[in-house]
Amino acid sequence: MTVPHTAMVLAAGLGTRMRPLTDDRPKALVEVAGKALIDHVLDRLAEAGVQHAVVNVHWFADRLEAHLAARGREPDIVISDERGELLETGGGLKKAQPLLGDDPVFVANIDSVWIDRGDALGDLIRLWDPARMDAALLLARREGSIGFEGDGDFFLSDDGRLSFRGDAQSAPFAYMGVHITRPDYADEGPAGAFSLSPLWRRSAAEGRLFGCVMDGDWMHVGDPGARDQAEARLKGQG
Repeated sequence: MTVPHTAMVLAAGLGTRMRPLTDDRPKALVEVAGKALIDHVLDRLAEAGVQHAVVNVHWFADRLEAHLAARGREPDIVISDERGELLETGGGLKKAQPLLGDDPVFVANIDSVWIDRGDALGDLIRLWDPARMDAALLLARREGSIGFEGDGDFFLSDDGRLSFRGDAQSAPFAYMGVHITRPDYADEGPAGAFSLSPLWRRSAAEGRLFGCVMDGDWMHVGDPGARDQAEARLKGQG
């Protein structure tokens, strides 16, 4: 088992659906239960053994950089600057690749908060096998999740391989915003902005996209209503 000590945290989005909360700040600094979204994610990663994080910035980049500089706790932060061009998930990972080193990395969104009844990131680490996998995704059950209103993304086979929903009306599992991959996974993507999704589809077709399901409550904090629901759920836990 190889524990990733580095993470790529995707924090450069405009947060359009989160307005008006993002009128004066990046989405990463919207607070849930008194804590910025990006701190929820960075603290989870640090607990899982991450020592270094690359964070991409765009919207209100100066404010986010100042917040990260003042954190005063692990992981150490390096900035991937996307002020000039917003690159989406794939383009962001590709641009940051020189900062990530050679070992496997976590890639994490900043709009996922969760109550962990097991060891979600530990389970993902134990699943990861670079000889068989291009990426290992952490999944949540669609039912009971806060802030997710889609039809699900994936089916999960007994051996952990993932397949996309395709023509099915729904699938039981949603990607909940954290995965492990190689730091160079997006290097073959096009120039400029692009999503990781087409790369995942190719890996799934080749039998190299895997996943595991977290034991806990997932909150996708994508808009002010979901933020309020997530805050109520976190304050009410236990």
